[in-house]
Parts: sequence; structure tokens; C-alpha cells
Amino acid sequence: MGTAGKRKVKKWVVVCGCLFAVAGIGIAAFAAVGASGKRSLRDKAADEVPQLVKEEGVRALPAEEEQEEAEWEPGWVKYEGKVYAYNEDIMTFLFMGIDKDNEVREVAEGTDGGQADALFLLVLNPKTETFQIISVNRNTMTDIRLYDSSGEYLSTVQAQIAVQHGFGNGVEESCEYQVDAVRRLFYNLPIHGYCAVNMDAVITLTDLVGGIELTSLEDVTSAIQDETLGAPVVKEGETVLLDGRMAYSYVRYRDIDEEGSANKRLLRQQQFLGEWINKTKGAVKKDFSLVLDLYHAVTEQMVTDISVDEVVYLAGLAADYKFSMDQFYSLQGETVQGEEFEEFYVDEDALYRLMLDIFYEPRELAAR
Repeated sequence: MGTAGKRKVKKWVVVCGCLFAVAGIGIAAFAAVGASGKRSLRDKAADEVPQLVKEEGVRALPAEEEQEEAEWEPGWVKYEGKVYAYNEDIMTFLFMGIDKDNEVREVAEGTDGGQADALFLLVLNPKTETFQIISVNRNTMTDIRLYDSSGEYLSTVQAQIAVQHGFGNGVEESCEYQVDAVRRLFYNLPIHGYCAVNMDAVITLTDLVGGIELTSLEDVTSAIQDETLGAPVVKEGETVLLDGRMAYSYVRYRDIDEEGSANKRLLRQQQFLGEWINKTKGAVKKDFSLVLDLYHAVTEQMVTDISVDEVVYLAGLAADYKFSMDQFYSLQGETVQGEEFEEFYVDEDALYRLMLDIFYEPRELAAR
């Protein structure tokens, strides 16, 4: 049996086992599964902290502030006269939408793994019982590692962050490459898990929650090639209940001849994701088994290192956490036209402040 076949068997065994446990034991099973998930998630990034090292972030020299030196702890940073410590209770996950449809298939080493057209960091903060989402422009220029057809590292180049997933085998290896690229962009931010889905999984995820209602941000034509499906058209300003096929077009369509089209699509993806989260949160509160229904429904279109017990734990948290569209963040920067494709350059100062705002807490030094 090949690697892809083993991966499918493993997923089915885990999912079916959890479904059986839930059916036979009920709430107690969910509690036990969730406790196991909590332990494994905490172990994934234990003792890791971002590396916020830049001129403005370096603490004062010991000779200048002896008290500060005496109290200083690993992982602290000083910025604009204030001291910050990384919030180690935070859990961060990378979600990727891959520009492929149908079932996930392992590919030969090379560049055919598919690009990550949608990239979102989900940040859960148990201290405030809230979660934030950071959207990453697929054209963000950053260090991309190149590999040959045998998987050997070749070199590092500046390129759009979405292309990193294309290297590797199209499954776990590609995801790990993409996670690594995002981590490095965010100052080696600890990431507790990833989930990559082929884009047509949006159809299933939308239909399972009864569709998503929103007001369209722009005219959207069909992203579905099969004209016999009666491809819908969503018009700007129209409030519409998107079914799965309409949602697929809404999050995937972009006019590549229009300047800044990737930015506009990212806003639509962000809007859709926010509405989907809020509707799903409400549905899960009424019927927690929906969590496993969703996981099971996209198993063949998904690659993830987040196990079922971890999903159960996270869903239990997220269902009660506060979330609104105000808790979406986008990287600030500038889009320019490169020699062939658009390029988005991050405002590094804004990114540094975003890191402090979301992942860090202010620290007060003891009075002299």
C-alpha cells in the first residue's frame, strides 16, 4: 500500500473510532477525547517563542538599566520603551486553501503540489476567551525554499508565499514547507497545527451548515468550469444565501487581468470565513456532533496534522469564544506589479506591532 493509501486508512480508522465512541458513550466520550487533544496540542510547541529581534525590539543594555537586566526573562522584548512577554497560552493554527479540486493526491517531488491561494492564521487566546484571524496575502513576498525532484534543498529565493506549497509531494511535505514559510515570515512564530483543504471542499462545508448569507463585495462570475451546473452570478451589493457552488465561486474567482485582484479576493475570503465561523459556532452549540460531521465530510479533500481528539478540544473552546469581524487582521503593505506577477511587500513595522498586539502581553517591571 502506498503512502496516500495508508494516510486514507489512518484517517478513516481515527474518524470511525471517534464516531463509534460518541455514539456509544455520548458526552463522556467527547470530554475524554477533548482532554487528550488538549495534552497533545500543548506538547506541540512547548517552550517555543517567536524571535522578535530587530533594532527597535532589543532591550536596554545592562549597564544602562541594571534593574531591568535583573528581572529580564527569556522571550521578553522591549519596544518603544515598553516591555512585552509572549503569551504562552496562545495556540496558533495555519489554514490553507489549495488551488486544486477533488480528492487530495500525492504527487511526484517537484512543483506540482498546488499553490496556497488562501492562507489564514487562527489564533486562540484562552486568557481572553477570544480568537483572532490573520489573513495573509497569497502574493506576499518572502523567503521561499526551492527543492529538486528528489526533495533535496537547492536554494532560497524571494517569491510569493503561496508557491511554497507547490514544492514537495502535494500532501504532508508540501504543508510542512508552507508552515515553515509562514513561521519565518512571522518571526518564527510557534504554530500548533495546520489544515489544508482543496478549494472545492468549500462546497461541502457550506452545504453542511445550510448555506452562508452575506452581502457580496463585488460582482463574481462562476469559478466552476462545468457550464451544465447552471453557474450562478453574484452581484455587488446583493444580499444572497450562498449554497456550496455559489460559495466556491465567491471565494475562488478573481480576474487576473485586474490590478489588485488578489487583494479583493482575499477580502471576500475573509468575509465568507467570518460568516461561516459564526454560523458554524451556533450550529455546534446545538449539536456538537456536527464537528465530526464536518471533519468526516472533507477527509478526502484535506491534509492536516490536527487529530480528531484535538479537533474536538478546539471546537469545544471555539464554540464559546467570542468572535466578530473586527477580530480579522490583514497584513499591511504594498502591492506592485512584478516582471510577471503581482508582488505584495509587507510593512515590517506594522507586522512587528501586530505581533506584539496579538501574541504578546505588556509586562510591568517592579518599582525601584
